[in-house]
Order: sequence, then structure tokens, then C-alpha cells
Amino acid sequence: MIILPWPPKELSPNSRGHWSKKAKAVRSARASAGWIIKASGIKIVGDGFIYLQIVFNPPSKRRYDLDNCVARCKGMFDGIADGLGVDDSRFRFGFEFGDAVKDGRVTVEIKQ
Repeated sequence: MIILPWPPKELSPNSRGHWSKKAKAVRSARASAGWIIKASGIKIVGDGFIYLQIVFNPPSKRRYDLDNCVARCKGMFDGIADGLGVDDSRFRFGFEFGDAVKDGRVTVEIKQ
């Protein structure tokens, strides 16, 4: 299981910011997720699906839209694939919301 930071607002599909800010945020999210995976020592052996159970712990008690939360994490999912050395087409996802926590987080459990 790994814990990733809550994705910044620039990654929201509803964000109306400049494209370069979004591109920078995507690069940062992808790189940090890749390094976190590599540091965790998780290894994938063989072929087949890789199951990711994602728990979104938002930074506040306001309601968040699941589609937007998933879209915000696209760069992180690419970083996870980079860190594992696999193609992200092998990923199968399960999503849920957890309790709000200070600063928010995204918890990812990886099963093969």
C-alpha cells in the first residue's frame, strides 16, 4: 500500500487555469508517484491484470465528484505504471471515498 498526496486543483478537469500550469502539475504528480512506487519496493511479476484499489481521503468534508477525483489522478496512475515498469493498460481499478484528512491523500493498494 502506498500513500500519495492529494492532487492539486490544477489537475481538475473543471480547472480553468493556464495549460502550462496543468502540464507542470501533471509532470510533478507523475514523477512523485513513480518515485514513491520505486521506493516502496513493490514488484510485479509476470503478465495479467494489476488491481489498484484507490481510496480518496479529501482535504475537507465538502463533497467531491468521483469522476473529477479520478481524472485528477491520471498523472499519478501513469507514474505508478512507470515505477512498476508496466503498461497502464493492465490496470483495473476500484474507487472509494474515505474520511477527510488534513491536506488530503490518495491511498493505493496494489494487487496482482
